[in-house]
Amino acid sequence: MEGHGSWQYMAAGSVAGMAEHMAMFPVDTLKTRMQTVACSSSPHCHNLNVGRLLASIVRSEGPSGLYRGIAAMGLGAGPAHAAYFTVYELCKDWLGGNRQDGRHHPLIHAASGVAATVASDAVLTPMDVVKQRLQLQSSPYNGVKDCVVKMLRDEGIKAFYASYRTTILMNAPFTAVHFSTYEAAKKIIAEMAPEKATEEKLLVHLTAGGAAGALAGAVTTPLDVVKTRLQCQGVCGAEKFSSSSIHMVMKRIVAKEGPRALLQGLKPRVLFHAPAAAICWSTYEAMKSFLRRYTREASAQ
Repeated sequence: MEGHGSWQYMAAGSVAGMAEHMAMFPVDTLKTRMQTVACSSSPHCHNLNVGRLLASIVRSEGPSGLYRGIAAMGLGAGPAHAAYFTVYELCKDWLGGNRQDGRHHPLIHAASGVAATVASDAVLTPMDVVKQRLQLQSSPYNGVKDCVVKMLRDEGIKAFYASYRTTILMNAPFTAVHFSTYEAAKKIIAEMAPEKATEEKLLVHLTAGGAAGALAGAVTTPLDVVKTRLQCQGVCGAEKFSSSSIHMVMKRIVAKEGPRALLQGLKPRVLFHAPAAAICWSTYEAMKSFLRRYTREASAQ
């Protein structure tokens, strides 16, 4: 794409990632709490209600209880999303996804998205583990630094990447569905109302991003449950696993809690990813447009 260098993708992606995660953090806390409930010890776990859980956290911990771990996500989200969008844009361009032939290229968008998530998750996973542990009810950690120090001392560096394989295997289909749905939805909206596509571009990004986030979030919920259990194992009484095998963890969850346990947190996950993707894509595209104008004006002077 003319007029863009990697630094523009990194800057736009970093701002978009921060906006997405900061805005939706309380919903992410609800999802984490729901996914770490051991169904065998709570006969009501399948009937967990998002509204009741929200009220319970605010009542017992105050509004700040919804934001425990936000500093960890703030440290990780910017660099991770900078890598995410940079790799996506460069791969899409290299694979020919920016050809002006009027066609949709779902395989190119999906492949670019998978490459992007491999790079992004390598950066984000350690801080995501810290964030998840701080989000737990009665978390034993007093903040990001305390969590990092204690994890390194008690579990070693490998604890920060115990869920990396699961994260990749979850986010690969997530991003494939997300990016291909987003690009397809943009094209459909533009074809339905071509005369308004330019003037209502923000609405296009919001709508396409929301649809892509909701669908991708829903279909990858079981893997997200496995990821959360691996990241929080051994904390606050959570079960410990002998390995990070996805198949083994899934079998243990199903054997102890039933198959429905793999869908714990589905509603808050969709409630998170639909608006989060809408915020992320609209912020990213707006930042990209701003940086494009800035670069052109600077070069014209």
